[in-house]
Amino acid sequence: MPSVNIRQATAEYERWLRREIPVVASALRDKHARMQSDLFAFLRGTYYRWAQLFPVVTTDARDAPRVLAVGDLHVDSFGTWRDAEGRLVWGVDDFDNAYPLPYTNDLIRLAASAAIARDAGLVDIKPRDACDAIIDGYISTLRQGGSPFILAESHEHLEKLGIEDIKPPRRFWDRLREWPTVRHPPPSAIRALNALVPGPITHRTIVRREAGLGSLGQPRFAMIAECDGGAIAREAKALVPSDCAWALGRRGRAQPYYERAMSQAVRSPDPFQRVVGRWIVRRLSPDSNPIEIAALGAKRDEMRLLRAMGVETANVHLGSRTRVRDVLSDLRRRRSSWLHRAAKAMAGALEHEWKEYRERA
Repeated sequence: MPSVNIRQATAEYERWLRREIPVVASALRDKHARMQSDLFAFLRGTYYRWAQLFPVVTTDARDAPRVLAVGDLHVDSFGTWRDAEGRLVWGVDDFDNAYPLPYTNDLIRLAASAAIARDAGLVDIKPRDACDAIIDGYISTLRQGGSPFILAESHEHLEKLGIEDIKPPRRFWDRLREWPTVRHPPPSAIRALNALVPGPITHRTIVRREAGLGSLGQPRFAMIAECDGGAIAREAKALVPSDCAWALGRRGRAQPYYERAMSQAVRSPDPFQRVVGRWIVRRLSPDSNPIEIAALGAKRDEMRLLRAMGVETANVHLGSRTRVRDVLSDLRRRRSSWLHRAAKAMAGALEHEWKEYRERA
């Protein structure tokens, strides 16, 4: 195990984070409270610790071929957006921790998150079945060269994802306007937000927003305005190097992995999601949102859903096209149970860390 405990690792990570950005202290306190509440929240909020544990706990998987990976991949890392044609698309929507990693990192973290989500009552699929679904979708998609999820065409119904319905968040605009107004946001954030505005706007308001869990503490601003007779919203979140950079002792902001992972993946991208300066900017709307597993309807085929997540993981890894043959070769040499064993080991290590974290609180 790492030479420092979870509390020490957290303190060191947050000192590093404060050197990179002006941390929002209140949001960071909220993050700590939520991390103590349950193991799934702890998983989501501590990718920095995963980056330390992964090479120690999964000694075989750490030497697998490297790809530009999502990094912090889990069952709540997926969402919807509109592409340039206005079509509804589903896929990975969070590349904050994209980094060159063994391809196994994403698969093991996704499978471990499914196991932890099952213990939390969020899903009902058995861990071994979840692993089989993930790896089946992943391997078949690598072999065929990618399969993006355009819900309007090749995936005619959301049932193709094992989801009966995705409903837009209730009171979306009202809830967005409830966040505290910011009188003097950073000029660089305003420039980044304005870069994604389609035309003249009126009645502009800037609010400080909190969302997600792993990124709590990072400055995040949303602009709400009127444009062409209706409301629009844009969000700017501070760009931070991947937690892997901290875990490896590397410094510096010049890590173009976020945008590179999105642009190289097999997908129909969101034209309103990109890096502008030192900000990650994206469109906010009722149909451009993360989809948390807890918010899905009770009627769903979780085998199909986990397989789709495996497919989308392969879509991202296909951005590292020169490594695909090596990845498939590596997969052929592994036993059929490798993913289940590795995910079980990492889930167990995280549970141990969580219990220690709570005891030291």
